[in-house]
Formats: sequence, structure tokens, C-alpha cells
Amino acid sequence: MWRDEVVTYDMARRSLPDLWATLAGVDAVHGLYYLFLHGLFRVFDGVDPLLVLRLPSVLATAAAAGTLALLGRCLAGPRAGLLAGVVFAWLPPVQRYAQEGRSYALVCALVVWASYLLVRAVRRRTGRAWAAYGSVVLAACLLHEFAVLALAAHLVALPRADRRAGALVALAVCAGLAPLVVLSTRQSDQVAWIGGIGAGALAGFVGVSVLGLACAALLRGGGRSREGMGITTLALPLLVLPALLLLLVSLVKPLYVDRYVLYGQAGTALLVGAALDRLVRAAGRIRTVAVLAAGTAVLALLPITLQLRVPQSRTDNVVAIAEAVRAVGADADGVVFMPSRRRVWSLPDPDSVRGLRDLALDGGPVASHTLYGTEAPAAVIRARMLATARVLAVGDPAGEPLDRVPQEAVKRRVLATYFVACRSRHVQGARITVYARPGHC
Repeated sequence: MWRDEVVTYDMARRSLPDLWATLAGVDAVHGLYYLFLHGLFRVFDGVDPLLVLRLPSVLATAAAAGTLALLGRCLAGPRAGLLAGVVFAWLPPVQRYAQEGRSYALVCALVVWASYLLVRAVRRRTGRAWAAYGSVVLAACLLHEFAVLALAAHLVALPRADRRAGALVALAVCAGLAPLVVLSTRQSDQVAWIGGIGAGALAGFVGVSVLGLACAALLRGGGRSREGMGITTLALPLLVLPALLLLLVSLVKPLYVDRYVLYGQAGTALLVGAALDRLVRAAGRIRTVAVLAAGTAVLALLPITLQLRVPQSRTDNVVAIAEAVRAVGADADGVVFMPSRRRVWSLPDPDSVRGLRDLALDGGPVASHTLYGTEAPAAVIRARMLATARVLAVGDPAGEPLDRVPQEAVKRRVLATYFVACRSRHVQGARITVYARPGHC
């Protein structure tokens, strides 16, 4: 379990009044997902919590792959649909978030379902079909508001005759989403950790976009389906437009994180699946080259697929950190988390810090209706630390950015001035150190 999953686990297991009170101040963008998980934990009380936490993402990804196969069948034929579903399930970002107790896989499944319903609405042109499409899109947006960027891709994909109906549905969805947007805008400090657009993120977007454009060029001239939408018409905007819009917004305020637009991978899968189908249907050497290229791609992705299934593929490992805290801090008197948000590491296993006074804590996460708890003023933290003989510091590895708030500065200053490091252990994503007064290690 890694830190983001811990937040899901902790929030979903809070009482409904505590959950509502917390969402009023923080993490409202994930509120509906936490409510959904809260219900699952109530229904499956006593079941392995990691199974309850992650199974929705597994099932959502499986449903997305199946729905994508149906969508590809509608737009380009049975084999293209089957290949699109298989390609989708094999993409590394899809596999990663299929394993995590977060909302992204479920949002992706709903966007894929909405894309299928969009094709059906274009074909039937009935109010009921458009209402079904709008309802699913709204559900995706309420699970994570950046799903609204899929609406832009869908509007671009629509035939001219259906754009008015599509625009009306889009306006209704935006109206339904507006209260969440207003609330989450007030909580914008929560995404202050997102930095500018990195070279890796930009290269990933460009690489996938080039792949999609190459597939679209190969499919040119394939005609439109009887529903009035071709596979390129729908898939290419879904692949490119949400990520591109988020990148452009990030030039003003950094918000781009690839998992926020995970559903764009559905466009990748549709294009690659249809392109493979076109090549396999070709004669002679082209078919042979296509099969060999597909096999090579599978083998090339296999090491990534295996790596995604080990703890080292995540930022940290909360289970390993809790075990290290328990072992290293056995003879400590108090604990400080550096920075305070790393208190999340102790939430799934409170026994790991049992007997240790949290020297900086003012109000616990539940009592304060926050994700990580609130901390006392810097002067209070200093006094508590100076009155403690042995302090366990649990924080980020060396080299990570340092928080400049007074509470974090005083923790570092007191440890550096009045204590010496006795022993330390480094585990994935964390450094756990026992400090004591000079000569008392």
C-alpha cells in the first residue's frame, strides 16, 4: 500500500459525519469515490481491506476493456474491437491504476462507457439515448472533475448534425458539476505539490500522440461507420485533447498529472487496435511485419508489466515503513513526522507508533477533519522536542524538497542543534532516524 491508497483507506473508514466534515475542507474532488468505498467497507466488513480497496479498480478496468471492445466493434469491426480491448489491458498506465485503490480506473471505465453511449446516441438520436450518455459522463466527472475534459473530445468527434444536442448535454453536465468545482477551487492548496510540466511528462504525451497520429494516418480512407462516427474521429480527440488541454492550463497553474487523464489511453487502444486489424488484413509481407511488430511490442512491455507488480514500482511502501518505525523506534520517547503529511504512514497501522508521543500533533486527522492532522505552533513543537530524551524522526529521504513552514523549520533546527543521530534506517520512500542528546545514544 502506498501513501495515496492510505488516504483512500483512511477516508473511506471514517464515519459519515466525519467524512462529510473533512470533505468540506479538503479532498472534495475524491468525495464521491470515498463515499463509494465507505459503503463497500460497510458491506464487506471483515474481508481483507486491501481486497476491498483495490477490487473496484480491477473490475472497472476489466469492464473498460470489454466496453472498449464493443466500441471498437461498432466503429471498425469485431477484430478491431477485440484488439483494442487487448491493447488497452496491456498498456502500462492502465495496468498500474488497475492495481490501486484510487478513483482513476473507475473514471476511465465510465468515460469509455460514455463514449460507447455517445456513439449509440448519434445513431438513435433520441432524448433517452442522450440522457443516458450525459448521466454517465456526469458520474465520471463527479468521481474526478478532470473527466470533464473528455466532453471536449466528444464534442469535437460529433457529426455536424449532432453538435447542438451534444452541446446541450455538455452544458447540463457542467451545471451538475459546478458545485463540486466551486468547492474544490477553494481547496486548491491541495494540488500545490504539482510542479511545472517536466520533460518526462511532455515526452510521454508527445510520444503517445505521435503513435496515435501514425495509426490515424494508416486508417485514413477507411470510411465512417453507419453511426456517423469513424474510429479515428472519436479516438484521436480522446487521446490528444484532454491531455493537451490540461497541459495548456498547467502553463498558468500547474495541474498536469498523467493519471488525471488516464482515460485518454482508451483512444490509444482504439487506434492501435484498428491499425493492427488493418495491417493483419493486408496481404504478404505487411501482415508478417505487423504480427512481428505486435509480438515485439508485447515482449518489450513485459518487463514493465512485471515491474508494476512489485512494491518498488510505487513512491513508497507504507507497510515496510510501519515495520521499520516499529523496529527502529522501540526505545524512543516521541516521534515527529517530517513533513507533517508523512503522518499518513502511521494511519493504517497505529500500533507502529503506539507508546510514542507525536510531538508536533495538535489535532488528529479525524478530530481535526483533515487528511494528516493539524500541528501545534512552532514554539510548542520546540518545547516538546527539547523536553524529550529520544526522538524518532520519520520523513522523506535525503534530497527531497524541504517544506518552509515554521513548524517544519523548527523540527529540523532543533534536531540539528540539540540532538545527534544514533541510528537510521532507509526503506522505500522514507528515512527513519532515532535522535538523542550528545553522548546518550
